[in-house]
Amino acid sequence: MSTLVLAHEGISPAERLKDAAGVAFIALLLGIPMIGLTTIDQGGALRVATRWPTMFAFVAVCFVGRLLLRYTLDQWRARKLAREQAAAAVKEVNLAASPLLTWVGWVALGVSLALPIVFSDNRYVVDTATTVLIYVMLGWGLNVVVGLAGLLDLGYVAFYAVGAYTYGLLSTQFGWGFWQALPVAGAMSASFGILLGWPTLRLRGDYLAIVTLGFGEIIRVILVNWTELSGGPNGITSIPRPSFFGLPFKPPGDDPTFASFFGFEYGPNQRIIFLYYLILGLALLTNLFVSRMRKLPVGRAWEAMREDEIACKAMGINARNVKLSAFALGAMLGGFAGVFFAARQGFISPESFTFNESAIILAIVVLGGMGSQLGVVLASLVLVLLPELGRDFAEYRMLIFGAAMILIMIWKPGGILSHREPTLRYFTAGGRR
Repeated sequence: MSTLVLAHEGISPAERLKDAAGVAFIALLLGIPMIGLTTIDQGGALRVATRWPTMFAFVAVCFVGRLLLRYTLDQWRARKLAREQAAAAVKEVNLAASPLLTWVGWVALGVSLALPIVFSDNRYVVDTATTVLIYVMLGWGLNVVVGLAGLLDLGYVAFYAVGAYTYGLLSTQFGWGFWQALPVAGAMSASFGILLGWPTLRLRGDYLAIVTLGFGEIIRVILVNWTELSGGPNGITSIPRPSFFGLPFKPPGDDPTFASFFGFEYGPNQRIIFLYYLILGLALLTNLFVSRMRKLPVGRAWEAMREDEIACKAMGINARNVKLSAFALGAMLGGFAGVFFAARQGFISPESFTFNESAIILAIVVLGGMGSQLGVVLASLVLVLLPELGRDFAEYRMLIFGAAMILIMIWKPGGILSHREPTLRYFTAGGRR
């Protein structure tokens, strides 16, 4: 029976005094020209005067302050180490949190289903919830690449743009509907994911991040300059919005509409509510798809590749195919979200697909907890709702948002849900894990 022991060598009082003396010496060197010496006007001429008592008081304050600071930090680290040792001594995983998270997920699903009904007359709430779901879907897609496969992608917005422009071009130029263009746009985004992943297979960490960042900027520059295809900075307008099995959301006329077919009184919020349920359905399918993929051999290979690529290669796992599958599937999910975004807005332009979007999506994955599905939902709520709640503070809005982000990462450096349940569990004959 092995026991994990975390060793820690405490700092002696002599070391603390030596450290404080070093800080006091630096304070002395800086204090001589800044505090110890000053100029005074005496008879119309400048004379150098000394303030040694003030300077020595400053040095003494620095010495004592450094001692107190170092002692406080040592005590805090000792308590933290004790908590880590206590956690490491626990052999069985505490399963009390798992049912709680499951109930939180079901409650969140119930709230999301009832939200447009409760706020049917409040378009702002439904629109904001729709935006949250778009980022949830994007976060789950990037979570495949970053959270599961461990590949840092700073250009994920490129796949978002490819899906949106694919639907925009197919719908305006060829008359394709939303459901016809959806799989084609997903396949196109997956192709671009393979195009990005193929030349970057040997890169890791910061180098991979720089390449993916450049890929995202290349796509944006192409969209800006290839005016014959993308419309350039003017974008694509008059993109048709999805209908309910061919029934459009518009006032009753000669052709059947959603309101006339079901005998409802036409309301402008019907299309908004339909779009909300549409993105909710797409997000739930994305969650189900990612959850199932994680339990397949390719999903377990993603997580193994994230932990140790060399060990995976030694075990015979094809690292190239595993990485390409992560890039392709993550890009496909981003393309689906792009199709919905284009259908919802009715207009797209390169300004909607800047690096800032990639940064927000990556922040959602990191803030929620790498690899955590429910964490992505919570992080999307935080990153979308915090700026909205701060609108009343005008110019201080982004300052409050940044401060809240810093506090959250200090409080939970591993993400809101840094701990997640294992993808697979193995049970012995006695039912023990």
